[in-house]
Amino acid sequence: MAVHIRLRRTGTTKKPAYRVVVADSRAARDGRFIEVIGHYNPLTDPPTIKIEAEKASAWLKKGAQPSNTVKNLLARVGVRNG
Repeated sequence: MAVHIRLRRTGTTKKPAYRVVVADSRAARDGRFIEVIGHYNPLTDPPTIKIEAEKASAWLKKGAQPSNTVKNLLARVGVRNG
């Protein structure tokens, strides 16, 4: 089972907010997930990024692959890959 760390869209039409989730790569974007490790709101000024660093680094050590966007968010928060 390939595990990815990616964004799950929440919010309403034209007002997106995202949850940072750990999910099986075969699951739908807004479908089943293993764990929520944070959230991201791009509409605030500055954008709100809250990610639990301990959980994120633990999943990265277990081999979870972050999406490109999540990789950028983790770098902004200060979580190192692996």
